[in-house]
Amino acid sequence: MERVMARDWGLDFDFNALTVRETTDVVVLHHTGSAGDDDFSAAALHRSHQAQGWLGIGYHYSILKDGAIEMGRPRWAVGAHTEGENFHTVGVHLCGNFSIAAPTAAQVESLSLLLANLAADYDLPLDEAHICGHCAFMPTVCPGEALYRAIPLIIGKAVWYGEHGTEE
Repeated sequence: MERVMARDWGLDFDFNALTVRETTDVVVLHHTGSAGDDDFSAAALHRSHQAQGWLGIGYHYSILKDGAIEMGRPRWAVGAHTEGENFHTVGVHLCGNFSIAAPTAAQVESLSLLLANLAADYDLPLDEAHICGHCAFMPTVCPGEALYRAIPLIIGKAVWYGEHGTEE
């Protein structure tokens, strides 16, 4: 299977302040959820989170509307995206507000390929118990109704990518 290449924007974390995640058994999906249907880079999210007094971006990956996948918090680190569940989860953010818009086709494809890779790397089953929206863990509208409804389709595509790769 083709490996997903995430764009590195020049992480500026205090790596000594991060904790190594010992286990990975769930991928949690998020959306920006801002009033507009925004397309923020991982670097912009990082700066925004730092401005709020946080260590930096809490998601491990961010997917822009054009399907580009950007690195967020280092993949080995405990995230800061789902309170009480960060110690065992990978956080994937998709740019946009999926309460008022739908993820782009490019985002759906990139997310599906990323999930196939994460499932292979962490020996995760590709199902709704292991790939879920933020709302599975707390009362929130995140990842937005449109992305939440697309999860079964995205999982199906991830299964296909896992079995067939991206070669035609």
